[in-house]
Amino acid sequence: MTQTLKDKVAVVTGASRGIGREIAQKLARDGALVAVHYGGSEQAAKDTVAQIEAAGGQAFAVQGDLSKPGAAKELFAKIDKELNDRTGSTRFDILVNNAGIASFVDFADTSEEQFDEQMAVNIRAPYFLSQEAAGRLNDNGRIINFSTVVVRMPIASAAAYSVSKGGVDVLTRTLAAELGERGITVNAIAPGAIQTDMAEFLKDADGVEYTKSTQTLKRIGQTDDIADLALYLASPASRWVTGQVIEASGGARVTY
Repeated sequence: MTQTLKDKVAVVTGASRGIGREIAQKLARDGALVAVHYGGSEQAAKDTVAQIEAAGGQAFAVQGDLSKPGAAKELFAKIDKELNDRTGSTRFDILVNNAGIASFVDFADTSEEQFDEQMAVNIRAPYFLSQEAAGRLNDNGRIINFSTVVVRMPIASAAAYSVSKGGVDVLTRTLAAELGERGITVNAIAPGAIQTDMAEFLKDADGVEYTKSTQTLKRIGQTDDIADLALYLASPASRWVTGQVIEASGGARVTY
């Protein structure tokens, strides 16, 4: 099978588990060398790298706390060193801003600390990671951000999260305009309910049935449903798609 990402280099944030892990594995399977970023789960990141290598791919783990000021510069200093050692260059091709956090707290009960943490990880980090990446990305590169279905249908129990991801939509369109002359595409994926550790509401039968009742496709989304879309957006096949927020939610709330 032809590897469309052969000789490409990708950076995937939050790649130690869940959607990020699935994306890292698919990009590596398609030929990319993948930087597997993690925040605190070192062993999980090592497991991701080991799984990629066992399948014949190439990857390395790199740590960074994206909630801290200056996190983007610190992370790319580490990535630069790793890439120089492996490829002799700090250039790369694909940035996937997957890392994110969600505190399910009502609007009225949201503290300033909870608000600031979500803004730091969900929008400040992608903004400055993309800023750092812009000078390192090869022409015709890719930036893939992560939005969410709750931008379209915000819920009070995740108010700060919804607000932070709305900023991702604007960032996506802004970067698409900024980087388009170099052939760099910038798009966002807006998942609906996906079976991951973060989806607490899918851990009981009532939550599963309610979620399916809101969707036109009557099943719970899996990580590969999102990773396959990310692989398309990372590939040459998506060359004429930019500035888009693509919802992947199984048709959540398409009809009432």
